[in-house]
Amino acid sequence: MSTEAILSTARQYLEVDPTTPITMVPIKRGASGRTIVRVKTPVHEDFIGIHWTDEREDNAQFVPVAEFLKNARFNVPAILYDRSQHNLALVEDLGNTDLLSLKDKPFKTRLPYYRSALEQIDRLFYTRVPKDLELMEPFDADLYRWEQKYFFDYFIEDFLKENPVPLEKNESFIEMAQALGASHKHLVHRDFQSQNLLIKGEKIYMIDFQGLRRGRQEYDLASFIFDPYMDHSADEREQLMDLWEDISDERPEESLFNKCAAQRLMQALGAFGNIIENKGDNWYRLHIPVAVKSLLTVIQGTDIEDALTPILKKYLANAS
Repeated sequence: MSTEAILSTARQYLEVDPTTPITMVPIKRGASGRTIVRVKTPVHEDFIGIHWTDEREDNAQFVPVAEFLKNARFNVPAILYDRSQHNLALVEDLGNTDLLSLKDKPFKTRLPYYRSALEQIDRLFYTRVPKDLELMEPFDADLYRWEQKYFFDYFIEDFLKENPVPLEKNESFIEMAQALGASHKHLVHRDFQSQNLLIKGEKIYMIDFQGLRRGRQEYDLASFIFDPYMDHSADEREQLMDLWEDISDERPEESLFNKCAAQRLMQALGAFGNIIENKGDNWYRLHIPVAVKSLLTVIQGTDIEDALTPILKKYLANAS
C-alpha cells in the first residue's frame, strides 16, 4: 500500500496520466517504520518518495523539521510535495553517495567532508527554533534512561543472552542519565552518523533529521567521532577533535564528552541487537565489535566502567 500511495502521489506531483512510465527503486534505511524509494521517470529528474507509519512518533516530524532546516540554510533535501496528512512526502534526490562510502579513502581525502559535516553541528548551536515548531521531547534524564534500558533489553539480554537486571538496578547508570539530562539547550540531530550524511558536490547534506530535539551538542559530536560504521582510529579521532576545535573554537570537556559517547554507543548497540534479533538483518552484526571496543574506551574512568567492562570483554573474547 505504501508504494502505491507514493506512485499515486508522484503522478499528482508530475501531473501526468497513467500511461507515463514511473518506476520506483527501494532504498533501505534502518528500521524506522518508513518506506523510501527513488522515483524515476523520463519526464522529470529523479526524486525520493517517503511514506511513513505511526510506528515511531518522530516520523511525523520529518516535513516540518526539513522545512525549518532548509529555511535556516542548512544542507538538507528540499521538500518537493508535502502530503503529510497521508503520511507521505516527495523529496529532493541527493544521490547515493554517503560519508560511509568514503571509509576506505585516505583520511586526508575525507577531511573536507568531515569539516562540512561538523560545521552543520556548529551551526545548530546558534540556530533559533520558530515558536510554532514543536520538536520532539528534549534529551532529559528520562530519555537518556530510556536509551540505557533499550541497550539492556536488546543488546545485553536479547543479543548477548546476559542477565540485564544488575545493570538496570545499578545506580551509576541512573546517576549518569540524570547528570546528562540536567541541561538540554542545543539542537541535536540525534543520529548524526555516516549513513545519514550524503555528499553532493563538495558538501555534506543531512538526512534522517526527524528526531531533531534539544539536548547536548556533545551527543552529536560523539555520534560522529565514535561512528561504528567508520571505525575511526585513535589518531583519526584526535584529528577530528582538532578539526572541531578549529570550527567551534573549543573542545568539549573530556568527561562529559565520554559520557555522551557512552550513551550514544549504548543506544547504537541496542538498535543493532534489536534489528538483528527481531528483524533478521545481520549486516549490523559486522559493526558490533567496533561499537563494543569504542564503548570500552569511553567508559574508562566513569562510574559505569566496573559494571559494564566484564560483559563487553566477554563478548569480545567469544567473538574473536
